[in-house]
Amino acid sequence: MTIQLIIALVIFLFPLAYSPGPGNIFFATNGARFGLLSTLPLTSGYHLATFIVTLAIGLGLVSVLNQFPIIFSSIKILGALYVLWLAWKLVRSGILTDTREPKPAGFWDGVVLMVLNPKAYFIIAVMFSQFLDPETDNLFEWVIWISIVFTINNLIAFSLWTVLGDTLARTFRNKRNAKRLNTIFGSTLALVAIWMFFI
Repeated sequence: MTIQLIIALVIFLFPLAYSPGPGNIFFATNGARFGLLSTLPLTSGYHLATFIVTLAIGLGLVSVLNQFPIIFSSIKILGALYVLWLAWKLVRSGILTDTREPKPAGFWDGVVLMVLNPKAYFIIAVMFSQFLDPETDNLFEWVIWISIVFTINNLIAFSLWTVLGDTLARTFRNKRNAKRLNTIFGSTLALVAIWMFFI
């Protein structure tokens, strides 16, 4: 894979990866509530799943989903419901520093969030349609490289959103402001979940 193609791929992915979506909002929320370091298990789970799902789609999962659209529809509905549930939990939460609050999202939360994220499937499919030549002699190698670039780009985007959430939270450490921040993030996440139903 050439450096020119990597640059083109990153430019293509920039507005998709850095715009608000289920993953970005969820990471910003966890950054706000628990800080950057506490999101590392979540980050690990999400991005390991990202690499595996991207690899699978690049190697032919898209054709399977096209043959059985009910699978994609089910993922879409489950993903939207999962994000809506996360939003509901967030709006109901209280002070950010309260020790009785739930633990930060973990490794498997990251995996589930990725697997049930239809926006990610769509972006990955579009990406491969633009940057992968199915007639190439090195198909497997190209799929791996594109999957690596995509995963690293997402990792950077989500880390920035997490830092943004953590930074915002520093001004919302008292009970009243914490509740307000949780309501804002939870409502935003709920809007994302509703949007997911219609994409």
